[in-house]
Amino acid sequence: MQLGRQLLDRQIVDADGVLLGKVDDVEFAVDDQGLPYVAYLLTGQGALGRRIGGRVGRLLVALADRFADEPTGPVRIPFGQVARVDSAVRLHVRADVLPRPPVETWLRRHLIDRIPGAGRAGG
Repeated sequence: MQLGRQLLDRQIVDADGVLLGKVDDVEFAVDDQGLPYVAYLLTGQGALGRRIGGRVGRLLVALADRFADEPTGPVRIPFGQVARVDSAVRLHVRADVLPRPPVETWLRRHLIDRIPGAGRAGG
């Protein structure tokens, strides 16, 4: 399938040009006629770990789950939010309307926010 070449491992860029990560996997759904379509782009350590598989994949998933308040799985971006696919996957929405990856949330809460002056930093 050409899907792997068109989507997997491409940078995800929001409407403001902010890099959000890479497409680590995709999730399919089936329409009323029984035809499959890409429903979500999956990103984050959980998605990448499941894609890789084996010991390394399980380790990535375990680390992602460790940093989450509760295991939530990968970050799921509805494919309807994709504006276009070229050298990157460009969204027509801003990053602040998307869920934050659990590892990023944990790092911000436990490390970044404790740095003096971090409250004045962008992001």
